[in-house]
Amino acid sequence: MTARISRRRALVALAATAALPGLAAVEAYPSKPITLVLPFPAGGSFDPIFRALANAAAQDLGQPVVLMHKPGAGGVVGTASLATQEADGYTLAVMHNSVIRAPLVQKVSFDPLRDFSYVIGLAGLVTGITVAADAPWKTLPELLADAKQRPGVISWGNVGAISINRIMAEQLAKAAGTRFNVVPFKGGGESFQALIGGHLDVYGDPGFGAQVKGGKVRLLATFTEQRLKKYDVPTVKELGYDIVIQSPVGLVAPKNLDPKIAQRLHDAFRKAAADPEYLQQLDMFDMQPGLMTGEAYAAYAREQFARERKMLAEIGFKPQ
Repeated sequence: MTARISRRRALVALAATAALPGLAAVEAYPSKPITLVLPFPAGGSFDPIFRALANAAAQDLGQPVVLMHKPGAGGVVGTASLATQEADGYTLAVMHNSVIRAPLVQKVSFDPLRDFSYVIGLAGLVTGITVAADAPWKTLPELLADAKQRPGVISWGNVGAISINRIMAEQLAKAAGTRFNVVPFKGGGESFQALIGGHLDVYGDPGFGAQVKGGKVRLLATFTEQRLKKYDVPTVKELGYDIVIQSPVGLVAPKNLDPKIAQRLHDAFRKAAADPEYLQQLDMFDMQPGLMTGEAYAAYAREQFARERKMLAEIGFKPQ
């Protein structure tokens, strides 16, 4: 009887020992730097925003959070690259609606609802319609009236052919009885350079705040539900076009991330989201704070995917 008990205890101890490496790895997390993939080129609005967030999160995590730019396909390539990576907690990426929408508008090799672990929702992008400071259009109605007289001549820049900002710009043009020459760019920095330099007529994407405040571009309208308090410009909706763009961004990891690691990351970045420098950068680029748990962000992604599918069907959008 004693031998049987001793043998049982030995087996239990052996099993506990076998489980220790994985448990120890979780408890010691993080033990090396974490990579945060930004799916846009350097020089855009995401740079200072996520650099401030990464620096604040690193203080809590005890390890550096290193930004890695991986642009392509309107911000889809960088985030999508996590779909085939190991979920060890050392690689994160910025998630945004173009990634969620991607399977609906083109052939992709990932599923945004199944191939990622949603860690945290952070803030909402604000899309504005901007022109150069010396452009002839002072208001959106003036711009649309001119575009109606010259259909297909005025150029409208966007980041990515499948971005909702591009889709809604075409919907706005259609509602106004005209069309724009839509020009895709790799990132916001490149787009604003073209706008300010006179090589682009209109730019309709987020990240306009610093350029507007610097006097280099003029904001004509926003695609928000309500007017932004800091700018005396109307919304597209109040000008008679029922078009509103809601576009939250957050962080994801590869699928099957250990729940304990996911919670550790969530807590660190939620704390970092209160950092003054990060909040200042959000305000500079007119992003609206909007925290969500990982579970809430994943639920949003599922709901947004369904909304996008319905919206694309309604406007007759054909996949590429």
